[in-house]
Amino acid sequence: MGTAFSRRTALAAGAGLTAGLAWPGVAHAGRTGDVGFTLDAETLDGGEQITSLTLRTARFGPIEPASLTTGTFGVHARATSPIDTGGQDVGYDLDRPVTAARLDHRGDVVLELGHAEGATGGNTLGYVNSRSRNVRLDLVYTVTQNAPLRLRNGRPVTFTSFTQGRLGNPEADAFGYHTSGSGMKYRLYSPASGRGRRPLIVWLHGGGEGASLPDGYYDNETTLRANRGALGFATREAQSIFGGAYVVVPQSTSAWMDDGPRFAPLIREIIGEVLRTRPVDPGRVLVAGCSNGGYMSLKMTTVYPRTFAASVPICGVVAARKAGDPPLIPDAELAAIGTPTWLVASRDDDTVDPQANTVHAHELIPRSLVTLYDQVVWDGHRFPGHWSWIYVARNDPAAGGTHVWQWMARQHR
Repeated sequence: MGTAFSRRTALAAGAGLTAGLAWPGVAHAGRTGDVGFTLDAETLDGGEQITSLTLRTARFGPIEPASLTTGTFGVHARATSPIDTGGQDVGYDLDRPVTAARLDHRGDVVLELGHAEGATGGNTLGYVNSRSRNVRLDLVYTVTQNAPLRLRNGRPVTFTSFTQGRLGNPEADAFGYHTSGSGMKYRLYSPASGRGRRPLIVWLHGGGEGASLPDGYYDNETTLRANRGALGFATREAQSIFGGAYVVVPQSTSAWMDDGPRFAPLIREIIGEVLRTRPVDPGRVLVAGCSNGGYMSLKMTTVYPRTFAASVPICGVVAARKAGDPPLIPDAELAAIGTPTWLVASRDDDTVDPQANTVHAHELIPRSLVTLYDQVVWDGHRFPGHWSWIYVARNDPAAGGTHVWQWMARQHR
């Protein structure tokens, strides 16, 4: 049997597993030492999943590729919530199918794992209903070896144990960790070095990606793992369109709609920090966000009418949250917005009424653009109608032959 640690233990214990160790017994047939492995993740349109494991086997000698099959190793995954769920089961405990096994360019074994949009058992996040929050699950992966491998010299090798290391997602890891002077956490993507001042894109997450402070949960990660909203702007395609852009992703301490007027200056403080410390063009600060963040994108342009060159609110909320409450953004404030605005939603959104919110805002915001989809479908998979941010993350909305990223890139304050 393999061994595994909880995520928090493994991150500390796994860090030194692959550096400078030698196993004298590796030249002999039979069992050899401990193998560290990483969890390799990708943020799909529907959220992050573990798509493969990389076993750090290269240091034991070159493996004969023909001896490696999908049945050589077995993988079991157990996921639990880091906070109290009130009895809700948000995790899983199951075997992950190994769909392919190969050697990478370093000679390490890579086990590709079955995964797909909407599939459970590979996801790194769980949604806790009582908190209305996504949380990063504590993941314990167990690897077992079912058959010996052969080194290229013909000798068989069976590893004695397997130790889980870090979770790696290259797209998410490209965003650095930061905390503002006021204590709000944020992630920042910096483009490749170049000349001139760059645009800054501010991505404001949905309600499920904020912190849950009563549980001591404030991870500064969920914003990049729940969907591709921010990651889309850091792709090679987007960076080419924007000529290299910084992407900043603040994380709310709760949900933006809980207190937009209080959060607005905290977001503005983060923007100011980036403007002071990075070569950003202050005339090309752009804001976009989904759901709660769609509301906050609009709110930022009402509170700071001269800060943003463009705004892209996606399935955002402007109407009252419940009967008898005042609207989150009054009609007079919407009518006074001077920032170029492109609204996006899907007609089948059953979380935020597109007619009372997106269409209503479009009718009031001067010269605004709007894209309304009938449903949210990407690569043949149908998502909930509320998830129209998937289209913006893929640069799909278009008007007059111009797609939304190109439109944003052309705006200057």
